Amino acid sequence: MRSRLIYKLLLVNIPVIAVVPVVVWVAVDYLAADYFMTLMDRYHVNPLETHHMFLHAIHRYILWAGGAGLALAVALSFVLTRQVLKPLAEVAGGARRISRGDYRVRVRNGGGGEGGGGGRAFNAMADNLERIETLRKTMVADVAHELRTPLTNLRGYLEALRDGVVPPAPATFTMLEDEVLRLARLVDDLGQLTRADAARHLLRLEPVDVGTLVDEACGMFAPPLTGKGVALERRVAAGIQPLHADRARLLQVLRNLLDNAVQHTPAGGTVTVGAAPEGASVRLEVANTGPPIPPAELPLIFERFYRVDKSRSRASGGAGIGLAIVKQLVEAHGGAVGAESGGGTTRFWFTLPV
Repeated sequence: MRSRLIYKLLLVNIPVIAVVPVVVWVAVDYLAADYFMTLMDRYHVNPLETHHMFLHAIHRYILWAGGAGLALAVALSFVLTRQVLKPLAEVAGGARRISRGDYRVRVRNGGGGEGGGGGRAFNAMADNLERIETLRKTMVADVAHELRTPLTNLRGYLEALRDGVVPPAPATFTMLEDEVLRLARLVDDLGQLTRADAARHLLRLEPVDVGTLVDEACGMFAPPLTGKGVALERRVAAGIQPLHADRARLLQVLRNLLDNAVQHTPAGGTVTVGAAPEGASVRLEVANTGPPIPPAELPLIFERFYRVDKSRSRASGGAGIGLAIVKQLVEAHGGAVGAESGGGTTRFWFTLPV
């Protein structure tokens, strides 16, 4: 492909270069010759033979100069074109390897200019594709694991019930119901994630009072936090302007963040829900005391099916969907999300434009 591009670019340049000697040739034939004939007449010199000698000499020099210029231009164009096309050829080769599933390929940046910029953009794209592919494989493995465990339990107990190994006691049916509910929760989480992806086009915007929104979210989680021995604090600044947002979606965001806090706050800890104006936006956050999140994990916690504790089961921590839903819903409102962890406190925050 690179060779074809080189020849095409050279063919484009050759007609432009060839125009110069043609123009000079025509100018000599139609202009310089007239001046020459006038001079010959003025000085009473027989112009015919001298005129032909003059034209032949001029034409010869034009051909030599044009040929030399054309050769030099072709050589320089060839070298420069190869330098320009080299990074493009590398990017094309890398793109072919990525299309075959090799997401580890990278190209040289090629310094500055368009070639270097294209190389850097390609490498950034390859980094994102490799990260997404890794998360996709992890997601498939996690979903398979989350489905396999309850299905295996259901199958085993149903076979035991059929064969009479396990008596049909209420406790057995309660356990089977728990496994079915576990599957239903996973399917519901996947459905919520799908709906969150499409939330940008399905938002029902209305004025939303931030204080009322926080109160409602705190009211839903006060009983489980109290039962766990965790204090719940509400810190909403005064004078926050109402948000133009989808109230149900924002309540879901706070619900997911509070649910995450319930899971990871030890007994005797504190969960704080706060809201305050921040420039032309409003910042809402859910903070909880407890073990910190490693700094290397913070940029990844909003990814789908990502879990800080890789050994954690769904029954003790979820499948890593809740925070991904938070990110999708907040970004659908034109906001941003983030997390901070340190000093015994982990803080999840999001900002929304007023």
